[in-house]
Amino acid sequence: MQPLLMRDRLSKFYHFCTGGLRVTGLVTGLMTLLGAVATGRAAATAVAAPVAPALPDTINWAKERDFWSFKSPRPQARPVVKNAKWTRQPLDFFILARLEQKKLSPSVEADRRTLIRRLTLDLTGLPVTPEEVSTFLADKRTDAYEQLVERLLASPRFGERLASVWLPLARYAEDQAHQVGGDSTMFYANAFRYREWVMDAFNRDLPYDEFIRLQLAADRVPTAKPDDLAALGFLGLGPKYYNRGRLDVMADEWEDRVDTVTRATLGLTVACARCHDHKFDPITQRDYYALAGVFASMKMVNKTADGKIVEGKVSADKMPADAVHMVEEGNAQNLNIFLRGNVDQKGPVAERSFLKVLSTSEPVPFKEGSGRRELAEAIASRDNPLTARVMVNRIWAVLFSRPLVATPSNFGHTGMLPTHPELLDDLAVRFMQGGWSVKSLIREMVLSATYRQSSREDSKKLAADVANESLWRMNRRRLSIEQWRDSVLAVTGELDLAGGKSLELDDTKNLRRTVHARISRLKLNDLLMQFDYPDANVHAEKRSSTTTPTQKLFMLNSPFMLQRAKVLATRVTTEASESDAASIQRAYQLLYGRNPESAETAAAVAFLRKPANGEVTRWQQYAQMLLAANEMLYVD
Repeated sequence: MQPLLMRDRLSKFYHFCTGGLRVTGLVTGLMTLLGAVATGRAAATAVAAPVAPALPDTINWAKERDFWSFKSPRPQARPVVKNAKWTRQPLDFFILARLEQKKLSPSVEADRRTLIRRLTLDLTGLPVTPEEVSTFLADKRTDAYEQLVERLLASPRFGERLASVWLPLARYAEDQAHQVGGDSTMFYANAFRYREWVMDAFNRDLPYDEFIRLQLAADRVPTAKPDDLAALGFLGLGPKYYNRGRLDVMADEWEDRVDTVTRATLGLTVACARCHDHKFDPITQRDYYALAGVFASMKMVNKTADGKIVEGKVSADKMPADAVHMVEEGNAQNLNIFLRGNVDQKGPVAERSFLKVLSTSEPVPFKEGSGRRELAEAIASRDNPLTARVMVNRIWAVLFSRPLVATPSNFGHTGMLPTHPELLDDLAVRFMQGGWSVKSLIREMVLSATYRQSSREDSKKLAADVANESLWRMNRRRLSIEQWRDSVLAVTGELDLAGGKSLELDDTKNLRRTVHARISRLKLNDLLMQFDYPDANVHAEKRSSTTTPTQKLFMLNSPFMLQRAKVLATRVTTEASESDAASIQRAYQLLYGRNPESAETAAAVAFLRKPANGEVTRWQQYAQMLLAANEMLYVD
């Protein structure tokens, strides 16, 4: 077996051990690894051959379809509440009803400075400017907050912010977890075109059902435009392995597609059924291979703007600038079920089709080519009970720090139950009725009284609900690495808002938004890794939030931070040169969106008046401390 293919599969073992992969990925990887090492398996065919009788079906489908997430969401009656004056949006009634049931009251509304900083970071991923704060505080219109929301939703920065949420779900990356020497023929030179398509889709509020259709089958959707072919990077930018003509290697790639698509859009761990029927959910091996057959019936290509396919192996640096890495139709085929995941032990044929538990009876076989368009329609259908719920839950997590379902990519039996099931259903129904508009969904959430609450803690309420599941206050949360690095560049006045081709994050000239950085499967950038950016080899349902010494050491010692401190010191002392106190005030306004307290100003002035040691000025030291402070890293 080739060492690099072994490395890919051992990588899956590592991701399982660290919580990044399902059990069957481990089992499959080890079985395939041991089988290939023992037999030196040669190239094989994936063409279906009915060599075994149908597998027995012991699932009670009627009972399983009665599970909460497999039932269609229904509009909910607005709960009766005592303090109806507090509510601002429909969702508030559900939150308040739970609070009143637990004899809790919501927190007071956050002050305007806190609200504009929170909202701006949530919707654009960037800090609010002092000028924007002043304008908002001076705006006496009754709908000033509503107008602020509309301005931020209309900003091009909105799409960049939402893209940073979606791309890890799509395990976006621009290379592979293996490389022989300088061979980059399996890398994705123009992967950024998919990223830019995602940004544009969120900015123009592309309906979410169409967002899904285009990412699975833009080449099969009659209304798609030429630029929409870049959406196929959702499938096309997945892992590719060496010896791709071998059946066991192809099977690993198909598993990635099945896993990414079903976890990202349906919140189901369908890939757990590669080797055996799912141990917990009503997903059979037949279901898995019915979907795997769809991806076995497509092929990856690099296609230029004029529709020509780039033939042969081409290094990433020689790929035509207008080439898009995408998928297109291959030889349509149904797969045999591989018994115990072994490609040498073929079971009955699984016709390409959708999951049985999400079908009204027996799944209807896909007949149009690979079946990608039919799969897209099944996922994006309003009759699908999962798609809207899953997206609503992801957006809720972005804005409230904690999702309603704590396992955002697992709505199955081993997943967590929703904390507010009626609210989740009501939002999902109205999301679909509103034309699948992500902006409308976000608008209701950020306009709600629930979102506008203060994050201040209350000892009595903490005793009753320490985890804040009832949402009696806003959750204080840490910024993502994209938000934090972008904020650092924004407050120094250096942030470059240009997009386009990816740049290395370590490039000292790279002052662009972090979402435009090159993402590697081979070696994730150290800064991204230190601040919890997910592994790009696998779908990432959520991010960890760690606190480590290396994070603070980066803030204290990295050339990046030292240069930012120098630039910030120059900026604030130039813009407010009358006195140290004025410069300190300007720094606080830039970084934290507020004025310093008198004690903070006094401490800063005392520090700045002391003599400097070495080449770094006291102002540069002070600026670096402000940049490294927790207030820069957290939002209330």
